[in-house]
Amino acid sequence: MKVYITRKIPDTGIEFLKSKGIETIVWPTRNPMSPEELNTAAASVDAMIIMSGDKIDAKFLQNNSHLKAISNYAVGFDNIDIAAATKFGIPIGNTPDVLSEATADIAFLLMLNVSRKAFYHHKRILNRDWDTFQPTLNLGISLRDKTLGVFGLGRIGLEMARRCKYAYNMNIIYHNRSRNEEIEKELDAKYVDFDTLLKESDVISLHAALTEETKGRFNATAFSKMKKNAIFVNTARGGMHDEKALLAALENGEIWGAGLDVTNPEPMQADHPLLNMPNVCILPHIGSATQEARSAMSLRAAENVFAGLEGKILPFIVNKEVYGC
Repeated sequence: MKVYITRKIPDTGIEFLKSKGIETIVWPTRNPMSPEELNTAAASVDAMIIMSGDKIDAKFLQNNSHLKAISNYAVGFDNIDIAAATKFGIPIGNTPDVLSEATADIAFLLMLNVSRKAFYHHKRILNRDWDTFQPTLNLGISLRDKTLGVFGLGRIGLEMARRCKYAYNMNIIYHNRSRNEEIEKELDAKYVDFDTLLKESDVISLHAALTEETKGRFNATAFSKMKKNAIFVNTARGGMHDEKALLAALENGEIWGAGLDVTNPEPMQADHPLLNMPNVCILPHIGSATQEARSAMSLRAAENVFAGLEGKILPFIVNKEVYGC
């Protein structure tokens, strides 16, 4: 049995597969594989571990219906045509839970950095603009007792909410497809509709999956309904916000600041105007980038494909319908 891995991943997953007698083949360069290269690689293997940047469409799945499993090295799976995978009998796995705390840390980090304009102040030092003390210049805003609005209160959103509640006594409101009464009790959180989330939040943090429903949800209309002192944080997927509308909202003072770990497109161009705004902090999609999280993701991805090769249900299955469930 052979497994193709489309980018170098931590050794935990590879060693696990080798211990089971599985041959692993790793794409040798840092550059993403083209659709043609993905298709060629898939033709000669039994399963694949792919990255969230690899686009797995219906044509690819039809051409490679022999694959016993595909595991996405990520929690999200918007890069895969799940309906087509199910149609062609290919189980799809992901790597949930193990990166929740790492990603929530980045969301919290961005929120705090935006609130105090930390990236901007660092650039001031580099530009030799550290002048004499000026009591009224370059001020940030406090997060104490403010309202956090969570868009998608799942595992990562919950960890973000906990950090905000316990660190700054923030009031928690959230918008989901359904209520979570257990979390409401733990954090005294309140379920609200989308418009209320926009209007009442001092910080809005995105943690939902990218779907047709959430794509472009944070557009010019949404930003116009937010508070003028609001901070917008996105560590989920760049496709959820309209970047031109976000830039306009910041320039026009409709919102106070933004922290992004995801952009649209990725990577962001180095001359993008958002990068030079004092109230904006942007990171290069590093939400899960801790040694511990990435290693655990590697193992989960490997466990998924091994189960598929064994003819068993993937432990972290996305499309359970493929098994007739």
